[in-house]
Amino acid sequence: MAPPTSQEKSGARRSAGIENDKKKKRRKRNSQNYSRYLYLVLKQVFPDIGMSTKAMSIMNSLMNDIFERLATEATRLAKISKRPTMSLRDIQTAVRLVLPGELAKHAVSEGTKAVTKYNASLLADNKNNV
Repeated sequence: MAPPTSQEKSGARRSAGIENDKKKKRRKRNSQNYSRYLYLVLKQVFPDIGMSTKAMSIMNSLMNDIFERLATEATRLAKISKRPTMSLRDIQTAVRLVLPGELAKHAVSEGTKAVTKYNASLLADNKNNV
């Protein structure tokens, strides 16, 4: 068998380089920025009060942490019940497990209210389109 030519060698190097490039790529962590929404809520509750950049960063980290905990717990509950999809019940149970006492009750009631409002708007849109 003849020794490989320079073109074959470079082709081998290129394919090896592609494999190395795939290994080097790191997945960027998905973190949501809630600053805009936190600011809007702040202005609804306290119109004359501002928030520093550092405080906003801390609140944003808190939101990301709570969301991550709720998502992890809801996923775990869905896996335990051997269902591929998270249900409303999984999310409500996760909220009750992650958040303490009265905070969990308020979160569940506000979430239920938001889902009801959303479903009502969908029904209204469907009636208008028919």
